[in-house]
Amino acid sequence: MKQLLKQNIASHIVLSEDETEDFCQLFQQKNIKKKSFLLHAGEICRFEGFVTKGLFRVYHIDKDGFEQILYFATENWWITDIDSFTNEIPSQLFIEALEDSEVLLISKKDKEFAYADLPKIEKLFRVMTQKTHAALQRRMIDNLSKTAEQRYLEFSEKYPLLIQRLSNIQIAAYLGITNVFLSNIRKKITSRK
Repeated sequence: MKQLLKQNIASHIVLSEDETEDFCQLFQQKNIKKKSFLLHAGEICRFEGFVTKGLFRVYHIDKDGFEQILYFATENWWITDIDSFTNEIPSQLFIEALEDSEVLLISKKDKEFAYADLPKIEKLFRVMTQKTHAALQRRMIDNLSKTAEQRYLEFSEKYPLLIQRLSNIQIAAYLGITNVFLSNIRKKITSRK
């Protein structure tokens, strides 16, 4: 299970085998059943997680009761509510398993220990934070400048395997459109082929 985490770390920074092993020992494995929650809105997020198996959705429910999916996390992805985790404030997000899943969790205390004991770990999280920030910026620009059809096509091209694991309702919530509108987009695309 921790092999995937080790590969992920190696894709961002260079650590010795001992450093990698020491860092990975700080994570606790947790199995999450489909439709179970890793985090509920109102709770303080006490973890950063690394998904080793399965699929999660991270979402917010707006004042009208509509789900707004921020992102999906599948194998080899990190997952958290960074605002709640960092600032120790109640989360506005839900993190739900869409499949039976496995995740490795690190607490804030253990992460801070890693920063002090293994200085390269701070670089790891800085690099990952920069990549996440860039991806969120691109997503915001896309939401402001592209049509729903363009966003759907790009999502399906970028994540062809993920799209097969999601329902139309989940994809629509991620794109910020209704399920009916997504169905119309798909019909329109199919009719052009």
